[in-house]
Amino acid sequence: MNTGEMRVSAGALYAFSRNVLAALALPEADAQLGAENLVWANLRGVDSHGVNRLPWLVALAGDGHLNPRPEIRILRETPAIALIDGDRGLGAVTATFAMRRSIEKARTMGIGWSVLTNTVTPLAMGFYSEQAMAEGMIGIAVTYGGRNTVPYGARATGLHNGPISIAVPAARRRPPLLDMATSVVAQGKLEVAQARGVSIPEGWALDAEGNPSTDPNNWSMLLPFGTYKGSGLSFMLECLTGILAGDPMMGPQLLGKPRDSRHRQNSLLAAIDISLFTDIDDFRSNVDDLVDGVKGLPAADGVDEILVPGEPEDRMRAERERAGIPLPEGTLRGLQEVSQRLGIEMPAD
Repeated sequence: MNTGEMRVSAGALYAFSRNVLAALALPEADAQLGAENLVWANLRGVDSHGVNRLPWLVALAGDGHLNPRPEIRILRETPAIALIDGDRGLGAVTATFAMRRSIEKARTMGIGWSVLTNTVTPLAMGFYSEQAMAEGMIGIAVTYGGRNTVPYGARATGLHNGPISIAVPAARRRPPLLDMATSVVAQGKLEVAQARGVSIPEGWALDAEGNPSTDPNNWSMLLPFGTYKGSGLSFMLECLTGILAGDPMMGPQLLGKPRDSRHRQNSLLAAIDISLFTDIDDFRSNVDDLVDGVKGLPAADGVDEILVPGEPEDRMRAERERAGIPLPEGTLRGLQEVSQRLGIEMPAD
């Protein structure tokens, strides 16, 4: 296999990912959904949540953290809300189930609000908010896991970098889609830096002693964005996910209380029916006007163009659909290990 970066088509990467997940005993439809989630992230340039996660998912399955055939259960339900147990299923499967439930509820109640507990990482949360947006609704998706982020003023981890995504439909314009972590950058971006063999900027992470680190192989804690603002948002997202689900993640860890140590996350998947608030066509047109207005503002010195949420990713998707998805050497090594372990042919460039 060639060393260095290699470009692979989205189709080849999807087929490889689907075959890997199927080899873990996922049903075909679930393997397809998981592969779609991973490649969706890579196409949009969110390589922190793309196929570089496959070795980790294989390890989770091997260690008994990932249940390939979950029995997803609705624990509590009203016409507007649902509490869902994902039975340690793949997040792409369980979170899609929860978002679809929210979309169904929003069609009749105006809003659907599902809290998903006991699931393996849903990865890129924009994948789910986009599902609601595609139905002409506002989509909101949040997930929360284990400790990896320093609360503002502390020098030890005490929060998760809780990703949050919001997507809204538009008319002429590409639908705006916000997908962000509450840390300065997602943890996966440090892993991408490892794979590429490059340093990270100061201000992303701290080492185990609480000192700034620029070494992606020597970090222990992520820093919240906007100091106390990202820290505060992360704190409240735990209240909206794990604590609301009756499965708190942070408190028990920080206080040393007994808890199941297997990997799991809690998520919020919500959909809002715009038509019950305002005319849907007016909403789409007004989103266009907002995009036009923001992009028409005078640009700051050194800035060529003002961008809105989702615009850089949409452009990256167009470029990668044409030229292929670049995989750095470290990611290729991980995929090669998966390929050899499971007897699955590597994707061709």
